Amino acid sequence: MTTLKRTDIHYAWIVLAVTFACLFVGSALRSIPGIIMLSLEKEFQWNREIVSGAIAVNLFLFGLAGPFLGRLMDMYGVKAITILMIVLVTLGAGGSVLMQQPWQMYLLWGVVIGAGSGGTSMIMGSTVVNRWFYKRRGLALGILGAAFSSGQLIFTPIIMKLNILEGWRFSTLSIVALLALVVLPLVIGLMVNSPSLKGLRPYGANGQSVTKLSLDQNPMRNAMANPQFWLLAFSFGICGLTTSGLFQTHLITHGIEHGFPEMTMAVSLGLMGATDIFGTILSGWLCDRFGKRWPLAIYYLLRGVTLLLLPYIESKEQLMAFSVVYGLNWLSTIPATSALTADLFGKQNVGVVFGWVCFAHQIGAAIASYGAGYLHHLLGNYNLAFTVSGLLAFVAIGLVISIPSDS
Repeated sequence: MTTLKRTDIHYAWIVLAVTFACLFVGSALRSIPGIIMLSLEKEFQWNREIVSGAIAVNLFLFGLAGPFLGRLMDMYGVKAITILMIVLVTLGAGGSVLMQQPWQMYLLWGVVIGAGSGGTSMIMGSTVVNRWFYKRRGLALGILGAAFSSGQLIFTPIIMKLNILEGWRFSTLSIVALLALVVLPLVIGLMVNSPSLKGLRPYGANGQSVTKLSLDQNPMRNAMANPQFWLLAFSFGICGLTTSGLFQTHLITHGIEHGFPEMTMAVSLGLMGATDIFGTILSGWLCDRFGKRWPLAIYYLLRGVTLLLLPYIESKEQLMAFSVVYGLNWLSTIPATSALTADLFGKQNVGVVFGWVCFAHQIGAAIASYGAGYLHHLLGNYNLAFTVSGLLAFVAIGLVISIPSDS
């Protein structure tokens, strides 16, 4: 602390760095099943349905566990819950290298890691930022949002290379080692639940601007009675429908059907990840400077336009231009939506309320993942799926604008 005071570094930035590490490595863990899927099928003679089913359980529980973990973080602090969840996912991933039967895949990757991954998600990040930052909340949330993109961007090729050279067990254990030997000690040694425990105020606050936070006994009862909660939840549900559920499941197949080589589609996704890092941090800065509603509306506008144009992209140059524009607003909605949640429902309740808003996001993602596949089965292409998603992004604009202007 003496060094921190001497260099005028507020401890909020140390907490932010630790949180970034959690989200950064956590995103790598979540990317493993898709990378090792073929290796599992080859070794155990499992079909695609078995492995995909376990991943589906993981995704659902990741979303469902979020609100409950957020509430626990509100009640007992981020540090204890995060430590518990890191230990849980470390044991689950480590134990998976011993699995031999499909039910073990469902138990470890589906249930244990799915439920525990919420402890290293933006629900954790939102709780930390809204406790530690009075100013620059948008920027801080943008930095944490970029942790997801940068984690996947950096770790995915590394894990894939390890999987090819050393096998899926070694690649899995490499992430387990990072969680157990790097991330967990950082959380234990440096994470602090609130500024008051360090004798500090939140970053950028003064004595007159900070009020003592008291935990609401029924935050969701109050939130669900507020129409603004539903505006946020439905708009973030559309966010999930137009991003992860749609693109991470179907974009590569769509590109191959349009004649693009697999490596070209891989470059396209990598470019999206790279521009998403910049876009998410920029989003946080814009929210600090211009508020949250209008930047959020602009993100959905850009997303809707790009989705409507996607079926007509035929050249590599057009695809890369699309990747840049779409990547800029992939996760840029997170800082604005999280900050709006804190403004509307209180920083002391942001864990549980934003957790349920994020669950709406996962529901949208699940609908898009299945719905686009169903439409493709009927029509032989994804054109209608992308068109409907683009139009729904325009609906999200109306939902966001309907939130009162003082939020």
